[in-house]
Amino acid sequence: MNDWTHQAAGVIGKAELKELSRRADAPGLLQLAAHVSILGATGAAIANGVGTWLVWPAMMAHGVALVFLFAPLHETIHRTAFRSRWLNDVLAFVIGVLLVLPREYFRAFHFAHHRFTQDAANDPELAAPKPANAAQFLWHASGAPYWIAGFRGLLSRAAGRLPEPFYATERVRRGVTLESRVVLAIYAAAALLSVAAGSTFLLWYWVIPALLGQPMLRLYLLAEHSGCPRSGDMLENSRTTYTNALVRMLAWNMPFHAEHHAWPSVPFHALPQANALIAARLRTTAPGYAAALREIWSRLRDGKSL
Repeated sequence: MNDWTHQAAGVIGKAELKELSRRADAPGLLQLAAHVSILGATGAAIANGVGTWLVWPAMMAHGVALVFLFAPLHETIHRTAFRSRWLNDVLAFVIGVLLVLPREYFRAFHFAHHRFTQDAANDPELAAPKPANAAQFLWHASGAPYWIAGFRGLLSRAAGRLPEPFYATERVRRGVTLESRVVLAIYAAAALLSVAAGSTFLLWYWVIPALLGQPMLRLYLLAEHSGCPRSGDMLENSRTTYTNALVRMLAWNMPFHAEHHAWPSVPFHALPQANALIAARLRTTAPGYAAALREIWSRLRDGKSL
């Protein structure tokens, strides 16, 4: 899957693409260190704010950094975050547990999304209806549907029920089932140990922050494809959003989303270079996330589908 390239000949030459697709451990480790440092700082803010109202904005900030671990999860299931396969797989498993988005399930889901981007019949991201009005938009943005679907899906897969069509082989299905059971066992063990120790650590540093931060991730992800043409052209059906350095850092350069969809083999750290090469060819862009969300809201207001 990581060797797929955009079908338009000459957009990026083979030599350039080979160079852009070169993987390395150092950029991913530096990016991960920066992300973890932010989590450390926001975690310290929670500790200092306990007993005061300041704990809530601290948990909100911590939650945003926490849920945006979705970005390295996404990069590691492509195995492009690092050159070392084991680094990709270990980090993907850990983050998958933290976000209730287990690695093997997400890999199968996401690769199907790449194969069938914006194909209503086959793209799993379109299996659930997109928001069609203001109430549905707000419900989606709350993050509640994500958590409900996440735990329902986890329980179903752990029970061996995998109705989705995107599992490539029986071996993948078995792996997803086993992984779901392991993840549920981890959650059960964490809950039991917390109760036995009388500890609220996980509640203050994981559960509540994840609930508070999830709406920001939902809004960010809406901009990737919502309102984009339902075509097979990756430079048209995916939106590149030009944003500030902090968002690019937290999102591991994934605001360059059309570039990623056109050339999934290109690691996150080379996406700005890819953008520099093909910016004039992009057909769906936004000058920021506020602009992208205004466009999406306008479409809903006008009764247009996302």
